[in-house]
Amino acid sequence: MKVRQISIFLENRSGRLAGVLRAVANSGVNIRALSLADTSDFGILRLIVDDVDRCVNGLRDTGHTVSLTEVLAVEIPDQPGGLAGVLEKLSAANLNVEYMYAFVCRATEKAMVVFRFEAIDEAIVALQKAGISIVPAEKVYTL
Repeated sequence: MKVRQISIFLENRSGRLAGVLRAVANSGVNIRALSLADTSDFGILRLIVDDVDRCVNGLRDTGHTVSLTEVLAVEIPDQPGGLAGVLEKLSAANLNVEYMYAFVCRATEKAMVVFRFEAIDEAIVALQKAGISIVPAEKVYTL
C-alpha cells in the first residue's frame, strides 16, 4: 500500500537536473511520477519509479544524495471537486498533508495524487474508512 518515493537533493545550477535524470535513465529505470521543488540554492526532485532499488543504487553510484520516503498514491475522480472532497475527509480526520503532487493515469481514467503525511498509518485508516481508493505500490510502479 505504501509507495517508496525517491528524493534527490540538487544544487540549483544549470545541468544538474539533466545529470540526475541521465543517471536514472542509465540505470534502466522508468519514471512513473515526479515533482520538483526549488529554492534559490537547491531543489528537491521527488520520483516514483518502476524499480526503486536499481534507481537508488544508480544515483548513489554517480554521487547523488538520495533518500527514501513512504507516501500514498490515492485514486481520485478526475472531475471538478474530486481532490477537494478527499482533502475535506482528511481534514475531518485531523490529518496533515506535508506535500502532494498529482498525475493522471490513462489506464484508469482517474487522477492519482501522491500524498506525504505526518502520520501515514493513520491516513491509511482514514482513507479506507472514507471509501477512498489507495493504490497498491505494485500497481503504481507499473502504471
